Amino acid sequence: MPNAIPLDATGTTVTVAHSHDASRRRPALFCGVIGLLTAVLLAAPLAQARPGVPEHAIAMHGEPALPAGFDRLRYANPDAPKGGRLTQGILGTFDSINPFVVKGLALSQVRGYVVESLLARGYDEPFTLYGLLAKTVETDADRTYVKFELDPAARFSDGKPVTAADVVFSWELLRDKGRPNYRTYYAKVAKAEALSERVVRFDLTGADDRELPLILGLMPVLPKHAVDPDKFEDTTFEPIVGSGPYTIGAVDPGRSITFKRDPNYWGRNLAINRGFWNFDEIRFEFYRDSNSHFEGFTKGLYDLRVESDPSRWETAYNVPAVRDGRIVKEAFPTGMPKQFEGLVFNTRRPLFADIRVREALGLLFDFEWLNHNFFFDKYRRSASYFEGSELSARGRPADDKERALLKPFPGAVRDDVMEGRWQPPVTDGTGRDRATLKRALELLHAAGYDLDRTVLRNRANKQPFTFEIMVTTKDQERLALAYSRDLQRAGITVRIRVVDAVQYDRRRLTYDYDMIQYRWDQSLSPGNEQAFYWGTAAADAEGTRNYMGVKSPAVDAMIAALLSARERDQFVAAVRALDRILISGFLVVPLYHLPDQWVARWSTVAHPADTSLFGYLPETWWRAAPERRQ
Repeated sequence: MPNAIPLDATGTTVTVAHSHDASRRRPALFCGVIGLLTAVLLAAPLAQARPGVPEHAIAMHGEPALPAGFDRLRYANPDAPKGGRLTQGILGTFDSINPFVVKGLALSQVRGYVVESLLARGYDEPFTLYGLLAKTVETDADRTYVKFELDPAARFSDGKPVTAADVVFSWELLRDKGRPNYRTYYAKVAKAEALSERVVRFDLTGADDRELPLILGLMPVLPKHAVDPDKFEDTTFEPIVGSGPYTIGAVDPGRSITFKRDPNYWGRNLAINRGFWNFDEIRFEFYRDSNSHFEGFTKGLYDLRVESDPSRWETAYNVPAVRDGRIVKEAFPTGMPKQFEGLVFNTRRPLFADIRVREALGLLFDFEWLNHNFFFDKYRRSASYFEGSELSARGRPADDKERALLKPFPGAVRDDVMEGRWQPPVTDGTGRDRATLKRALELLHAAGYDLDRTVLRNRANKQPFTFEIMVTTKDQERLALAYSRDLQRAGITVRIRVVDAVQYDRRRLTYDYDMIQYRWDQSLSPGNEQAFYWGTAAADAEGTRNYMGVKSPAVDAMIAALLSARERDQFVAAVRALDRILISGFLVVPLYHLPDQWVARWSTVAHPADTSLFGYLPETWWRAAPERRQ
């Protein structure tokens, strides 16, 4: 499923720290998540879906946890006070407010606050959608079609009703002119038609994709009367008309944007929205560098910060506002796969085409030394693309279902990965581990490279082994410098190219780099987005997240298998098999993850006592007291 992720908290007018890639809803901060996850996955369904009958919700696997007529979501406070401003801080910039096209650096936040979809996620379940613009959803046992009936009350912010014609228009527009993920998803639809003013039907014949009805349920719905298709792909600062709880207010290009609550928002009384959208204003402030971004938070310029740097978490928050309780630091476990972060090999470059080279460079990364000297031993080493969940292949031998899926692709998975024995290398932590260096040099020698005194050279042409790591933040630069020190021991020279956020994003989207650092969000129900991450078709299409350039029939087959799986055990087997192939490819140098979510917030904002499976969800926060700044 696409990664629409929620947030959760405790307060009123808020300021949040995000990376520029953050989009849609964020994970809610979650305590006691293991018990909840067990309950969600193992509990008997409340109602059985009836093929061909309109229902209030749809689940990817199993049945929706909430019955028709539910009155609220557990992780939202229906009595939360309304009012105030939530200010959020983002590292980066923007030159467009249209997040639905590739052109420009757009504001992804428009997607949740201004533009709605037919259905909305329930964040206590891996992937279940409940009615939003659509009050019912209908499909058959094979999911060869999906039909939505719109809520007659649904309105755009200009007062015009949301119609089936708007839904068909949005599908056609995004299929033909939207971002690559939209084009890929929506091109699978055989036919879309408005059966009446409020009923739309999508024919999915031949798609063989059980997730597609849910993907269409999450499709942004745009007003046909307010969108010019000929100008849709242009960068713009013109306000977008949507049906969401907020409208676009003031825009200061590249610096800030303010969303204002729509007093006539049609969906304010829906059960799915009770306790959500509590602020009168949502403001995003953009920062060009990480230092000013952090200082902005400690000075009270924004209200919430998600922290990922252990050294900063341990030392930099020693400020008066923390000591006197005006800033609160919290750590929350989640039930989600950990974010997978790595130094990405661009395998489109000949230097990284040989898997032995990639494995050797992974061996040279000294995590133990780095974690101890830079990060207070707070990180855990990542090894799986679905780390920390039942979907991970790490430490698990492949079962019969996985082996059957992988049988047509001999050699796609290493024996030690298939048997669950493979783990990332462990050094002695001295920064001078000779055993891993020896193993790496042996692999490089087999790949055609020899150490000539202090320089690693290609045996055939005597060219030195050198490449560039592109970075844009001080944290990325620090990591790159540490890694370059490791590589230097093997005679490898690394150039570190520091570029601004705009250039970084443009080069990243066009795959113009040797190596970059990147983090992928994963969910408990990975689906079509996996093709966007690792699929062959995405490798040469600009704007995807296949940054390493994966082109593998085995990967494509596992993605197809997880999309077609009907039962949870079939689905888990397909995801684990995919994980094994990616691990075996040594496509990245795996980095690390935090065991918990670290969040710092000003005490003037508050969050519900209960949080969702996904973690923190700012849509449910509120202002607890008037804004107080240093």
